[in-house]
Amino acid sequence: MSAAETTTAKVPPARPSTAPKAGAGTGGAGKPGKQRRTGGAALPWTLLAPCLLVLLLVLGYPLVRLVTLSFQKFGQPQLWGFQEAESVGFANFTRILGDGEFWAVVVRTVIFAGGAVVLTMVLGMLIALLLQRVSGWVKTLINIALVASWGMPIIVATAIFKWLFDTDYGVLNWLLSRLPGVDMIGHNWFASGTQGLAVIMLLVVWGAVPFVVITLSAGLTQVPRELEEAARLDGAGSWGVFRYVTLPVLKPIIVMLTTLSLIWDMGVFPQVFVMRNGHPEAEFQVLTTYSYDKAFVVNDYGGGSAIALVTVILLLGVVAVYMRQMLKIGEVE
Repeated sequence: MSAAETTTAKVPPARPSTAPKAGAGTGGAGKPGKQRRTGGAALPWTLLAPCLLVLLLVLGYPLVRLVTLSFQKFGQPQLWGFQEAESVGFANFTRILGDGEFWAVVVRTVIFAGGAVVLTMVLGMLIALLLQRVSGWVKTLINIALVASWGMPIIVATAIFKWLFDTDYGVLNWLLSRLPGVDMIGHNWFASGTQGLAVIMLLVVWGAVPFVVITLSAGLTQVPRELEEAARLDGAGSWGVFRYVTLPVLKPIIVMLTTLSLIWDMGVFPQVFVMRNGHPEAEFQVLTTYSYDKAFVVNDYGGGSAIALVTVILLLGVVAVYMRQMLKIGEVE
């Protein structure tokens, strides 16, 4: 082999470049990339479209009909077709907003809902914290009981509470009468609005606590144990750990649960309606039952719709506060 053959090496041909051309997939001439981004943004709305359509059909028409009736004079003659519905502008709203009974019902509803929410959140938090400190089988039994009470129909739960607080055969009166110096036999818990609404509040709380406990228990699993141990090493007690470590982590969940509970408790209807045998007295009226009585007992459908619309506006105010709090939490994080 010659020297030329030993010193000259064959160089393999260069491979064609596989680098993307300028602008390909990124703006400019990159139309395919732009289409991919557009399709990705539209995909969630496409998937949500059936659900939004169902919500529009189920909730949209009743809401439009509610708004329409609130601006009309619509009673029994209009219901049976003897007369045409007459537009009265804001007359229905002026009448109910100038009625002292309406404002008494509003105050009663706010106090009732606020008390139920506070009691629900406090009991729910205490039970959720307790579940973190019990054995596995005890936690399982408590969770089964919570789910069972949560899944119980409202009518069944109301019937049980009516039996518990019954004047003649109530179990609670019998148990309290067993205490020394206490005689509750024949006590009527619904003789006054305060005691009666307290019983109904307990019924509402009993049905709402399981959801709060289960949700808070899931949130407590996300609290970093390292932060709790660090707080204890710094000298913080149980309250300090809960206040400065647990609560900040659970704040978004607590805000959500409080808002949902307030909306649900301000919209309570079957508990009051069934507990008072379909005819709530004046001292038991809340906004939902008051609107129902105006519409279907007095046959003033326009006034009842106006009360219902005011209730919706109040609930939208609660939702606005909730969204504002969540946005603040998002900014801090």
